[in-house]
Amino acid sequence: MKGPDKEFAVISVRVVPRASKSEIVGMHEGVLKVRIASAPVDGAANAELVKVLAKHFGIGRSAVEIVSGEASKNKRIRIANMSVEAFEENLR
Repeated sequence: MKGPDKEFAVISVRVVPRASKSEIVGMHEGVLKVRIASAPVDGAANAELVKVLAKHFGIGRSAVEIVSGEASKNKRIRIANMSVEAFEENLR
């Protein structure tokens, strides 16, 4: 997707909290599956998700935004300054 002055990717993410370690598992049925070591308490899992995605893509945490699903395992994430093609290439 493209905004007025920036390109961004919006992706669907399925979070598995309380995992043994935080990691990106990969795409499953069109949804990015991410394991998070944090428990879903007081936003800890959301913060960890943003941290994991930012580190994986080599971007700042401020470029990763939870658009919807903050209280759900299923979330929509916007990654600023990244095309969908670049996102998909970075997962390979």
